[in-house]
Amino acid sequence: MTTPRLVALDATADAAFPTRLMRIWEAGDAALPVDPRLSARGREELCRAMRVGEPVAEGDALVVATSGSTGAPKGVVLTHSGLAAKARAVHERLGVDRRVDSWCACLPLAHVGGLGVVVRCLVDDVPLQMRSGFDPDAVNTTLVSLVPTVLDRLDPDVVARFRWIVLGGSSDPASRPGNVLRTWGMTESGGGVVYGDRPLDGVEVRVVDGELQLRSPSMLRCYRDGTDPKDPEGWYATGDLGAIDAEGRVSVTGRRDQMIVTGGENVWPEAVEAILRDAPGVADVAVTGRSDPEWGQRVVAVVVPTDPAAPPSLEALRSAVGDALARYAAPREVELVTSIPRTALGKIRRGEL
Repeated sequence: MTTPRLVALDATADAAFPTRLMRIWEAGDAALPVDPRLSARGREELCRAMRVGEPVAEGDALVVATSGSTGAPKGVVLTHSGLAAKARAVHERLGVDRRVDSWCACLPLAHVGGLGVVVRCLVDDVPLQMRSGFDPDAVNTTLVSLVPTVLDRLDPDVVARFRWIVLGGSSDPASRPGNVLRTWGMTESGGGVVYGDRPLDGVEVRVVDGELQLRSPSMLRCYRDGTDPKDPEGWYATGDLGAIDAEGRVSVTGRRDQMIVTGGENVWPEAVEAILRDAPGVADVAVTGRSDPEWGQRVVAVVVPTDPAAPPSLEALRSAVGDALARYAAPREVELVTSIPRTALGKIRRGEL
């Protein structure tokens, strides 16, 4: 019997992508989706780092590179059994009927958010429409997965056409229509495993020292280097801080490693960003902490102004945050930029701020 191996898969979003993926699986191999936007050197480095052509374990289906928003990408090994469990749980939660429902896959296929749509359709035999981007005039499905930056550009009548819009990729503080369902998860969990504020069936969530931990059938087997981030009981520490209320609803506060400690107070960048994003004169914003001899860290707002000739003032931004949150959470400095560094799924690359 031929030893299964890892095969590079061109993640171009064309109609042939599902067929290319199925051929790899039918041969008993696992697939590494490779982002077509990478340079030739970038593709070579990724394939070398993920050890394309080398053996994988029986049952391995995918190796997905993490987005790298907080460091170098890791290769997450996902199994066929995990993908099947995830597909069933998502479709049960959404009440998907393959006779009338269909998915549009329009997010980058080298990331678990876009790839997961294709996998769910292949595993559960649901009709699929492939798109290289979201075009409201060309999409006629009942289900779609988007990121907030795309959803923000859509007219309400377009949003209303879908039975469900699954939203992932980054934190989203905006008010959304009832057919928009926020998800929480990561590449290691095979994508979103909390829909709305409820875990999918079979998914367990607990809080340990303020950190959310997951245990799920869809969880990674290991990283491509062979290390397993799960504990002996199968729990994965996500690095996200949050809480679970008495009714089992999950809320996420922010990343443990992104918390800003200023003057002894804890400040979450996402909470401040949510306020500043609605402030006059702000087109886009990210919040970070800078070393400060007096405060330990100072809160800094990195702002893309709506009008570069008339950017929002520091005092105006401080007032907005102070009124909504607390004065200690208000930025002590504003840095003006032309764009915020983000991943393909809209996550802020905080290491580049």
